[in-house]
Amino acid sequence: MALVCSISNEVPEIPVISPISGSIFERRLIEKFIQDNGNKDPVNGGDLTKEMLIEVKTPPFVKAKPPSSTSIPGLLKSLQDEWDAVMLHSFTMRQQLQTARQELSHAMYQHDAACRVIARLTKEVSSAREAMATLKPKQAPFPTSAATPTIVEQAPELDSQVVGVSAEVLEKLHDTATVLTAERKRKGKIVPENLTSPDQIKAFTVTASHAGLHSASLPGILCMDMQGSTIITGGTDKTVTVFNIDTKEIVGVLKGHTKKVMNVVCHPVDNVVISGSVDSTIRIWNISTLDTSHILRAHDDPITGLSLHATGDYILSSSMDRYWAFSDIRTGSILAKVIGDEDSALTSAKFHPDGLIFATGTLGSTVKVWDLKQQDNVANFSGHTGPVTSIAFSENGYYLATAGADSMVKLWDLRKLKNFKTIEFGTDFTISDLDFDQSGSYLALNGNDLRVYNTKTWNEIAVFSDHTNLGTGVRFGPNAAYIASTSMDRTLKFYGPTSDK
Repeated sequence: MALVCSISNEVPEIPVISPISGSIFERRLIEKFIQDNGNKDPVNGGDLTKEMLIEVKTPPFVKAKPPSSTSIPGLLKSLQDEWDAVMLHSFTMRQQLQTARQELSHAMYQHDAACRVIARLTKEVSSAREAMATLKPKQAPFPTSAATPTIVEQAPELDSQVVGVSAEVLEKLHDTATVLTAERKRKGKIVPENLTSPDQIKAFTVTASHAGLHSASLPGILCMDMQGSTIITGGTDKTVTVFNIDTKEIVGVLKGHTKKVMNVVCHPVDNVVISGSVDSTIRIWNISTLDTSHILRAHDDPITGLSLHATGDYILSSSMDRYWAFSDIRTGSILAKVIGDEDSALTSAKFHPDGLIFATGTLGSTVKVWDLKQQDNVANFSGHTGPVTSIAFSENGYYLATAGADSMVKLWDLRKLKNFKTIEFGTDFTISDLDFDQSGSYLALNGNDLRVYNTKTWNEIAVFSDHTNLGTGVRFGPNAAYIASTSMDRTLKFYGPTSDK
């Protein structure tokens, strides 16, 4: 019986035996294997060193003469061997190709994922740079006019301590509510004779458009209010602009906030403006002197809502810090500060026309009604499925309109404490602001477009799509003679009869 090497399957010239596996090896092959593989037996992997190999004494082996390639059997064997070698090589190449394809596919997936991450990070960096840019003081360019607008920056500091609501203030609130309620009952359901009709509103067109109220480098008007011939706007450029409707000129630019101005209120009698900002402060401005009278620090987070009390002496504010506050604009003192919702930030706030109750909207989609004198939550309205974006009371005091990020406007009856009408819009329709006219006959909303509704039938009267970006504010003129609206496109537009200049 011939000895055969377990590695080469050929008769060894110098055979040795592994005491570990008992296998026969060619000495040069097994020594090379041990050297390359760290003293391991190639058969069973046991520990094996060169010294452990046992040489086998055998007579000299004479190799058989290889078959001649000149014979037909020899040629056939050579061709068969060559074919087998080619097939084995082809099989190996196919395996390597499949492996290369898998590795390439994985590499391409990683490259695509990396590109997506880089794009997202680049976008975040750009957003961060823009946010940092808003923190830098910047002079806002405005169009020149006969009277150059004055830009004033004053910031008297004020204590944020809550002093409480005195008996005198409560009596003043009660007396004002009594007078307003009696006056409302006296007016009853009488509609003003010169009130603009639905057909006239339907025929409204853009009669004026002003684009120079805020900075072009940080475009966008975020809020507005109107009293008489004065319009107040707040922008992303951190300024408050006072605009005169009669002269069509900018009266002044009030500068002092360090971040975006989200809410503005114009006093109906005095030359006073109140503004709330993302910088968490409320500023009381004097239009006559164009300076800051008081800075209210009632909140720790961005201001989301402002509403002036019917007395004209107090301001209601809401904030992302979940609190609402009641402050005196004459003294700059904070009279009350109450947590509006334990779990959700407040997104809006509005006084009832009588001033004894008010409503707040929350990030959690709930509308809460509060008793100001008792500082208690007396009613909750649930129905929205997204954050409440705007609140408006009708002039008769019976109805409350609320808009939400769910693209719906809901009408609530305050006497029955229930929702009696829901106006639904398409998906992703944004509603930024609501406003009833002074007679309570019309409701306007501004967002993706400007729409006007008849409060008797709740039918849509008109739709205006003249802004090129999201609408942010809307107000009716006296007797609904015209409508003013603002937008992120940096324009203030007036809608009225075509004959208006």
